[in-house]
Amino acid sequence: MQSIKGEENSLFRREGILFVISAPSGTGKSTLCENLRRTPDFVFSISCTTRMPRPGEVEGEDYFFLDERQFFEKVAAGEFLEYARVHGCWYGTLRQTTLQALSQGTDVLLDIDVQGARSIRNQEDPRLKSALVDVFIMPPTFAELERRLRKRGTENEEEIARRLERGREEMKAWKEFKYTILSGSVEEDLTKFRAIMRAERYLSRRLTLYVYGK
Repeated sequence: MQSIKGEENSLFRREGILFVISAPSGTGKSTLCENLRRTPDFVFSISCTTRMPRPGEVEGEDYFFLDERQFFEKVAAGEFLEYARVHGCWYGTLRQTTLQALSQGTDVLLDIDVQGARSIRNQEDPRLKSALVDVFIMPPTFAELERRLRKRGTENEEEIARRLERGREEMKAWKEFKYTILSGSVEEDLTKFRAIMRAERYLSRRLTLYVYGK
């Protein structure tokens, strides 16, 4: 190991971290991510989807909205890091933009479902395995999950029932994740996530020491 003669001659650098956030629909994951996007801490990975835009969603900011032909052209070209069918629509994470940001030392925030998190966890690329920090947002109770889902008012009864059924199954997956946040208020969830973020950024194994003046 090289000796260090002075801190002014040394600099730590690190690869980017891939923060993956998953939660049952209605838990508050999207609200958490929207608040995180307001600070320059991350590059927010913009997914592709075949679903129709919701009111207020912007092409290229919230999602890249594609029809199924366009989506599966990207699948065939190997452009997705992961993709999955969720609630009847397809979602996919673009591979190249994610890997490029990580290689530049930029942290990436990825909002995906449990199935997508599993796909990324199973990737063989050592860069992804080293970068991955997966976080599950757990609703405090199933009744609270239903309350939050109904409160947002974006689904009909049939869709709510389908999302609740899926949510009950997804809640069983919490042990697969490195971290679990028991969801409270938006402010509490932000505080908990930022604690995880800071701890991961300070891990010694993520740092490479460059020594100048040698």
